[in-house]
Amino acid sequence: MGKIALQLKATLENVTNLRPLGEDFRWYLKMKCGNCGEISEKWQYIRLMDSVALKGGRGSASMVQKCKLCARENSIEPHLGTWTGPGYGLVNFVFSYVSEILSSTIKSYNAEDNEKFKTIVEFECRGLEPVDFQPQAGFAAEGVESGTVFSDINLQEKDWTDYDEKAQESVGIYEVTHQFVKC
Repeated sequence: MGKIALQLKATLENVTNLRPLGEDFRWYLKMKCGNCGEISEKWQYIRLMDSVALKGGRGSASMVQKCKLCARENSIEPHLGTWTGPGYGLVNFVFSYVSEILSSTIKSYNAEDNEKFKTIVEFECRGLEPVDFQPQAGFAAEGVESGTVFSDINLQEKDWTDYDEKAQESVGIYEVTHQFVKC
């Protein structure tokens, strides 16, 4: 399958440099088996800091799963992140896919990207393809005028608002959407 990029689009109000924080950031994804097309029912997360050994000593990946329908083992390597939250968790890998986060591909979403799709991370996929993304907590951004850092931004509701005391203005992130593109 190769590399698949996650692109984000949002309306930013008085903030810039929207980004995931840390190697423990959780990317919540729904995955599709590249062999039989089965799509996971539950959200699964991957993190940059996670590493699972591949069978036969062929390296490691952030996620390795065995498909419950066709029994194929697949993997994904995010070049960043894993997530948890209510109703989420590190699912016992019923799918056997491999995926990896490519850390060098993690980019921030800035004021000049406003209302345009921009790649924020790439995943190395082997037999597994992300088909949906659920942003959650763990993002950070900065005030455009003040540089005030807003951490632990939760985008699960696709909107976030706050107030920048230094700049004395409201700040927000609205209409968060995404798409996946092959690299």
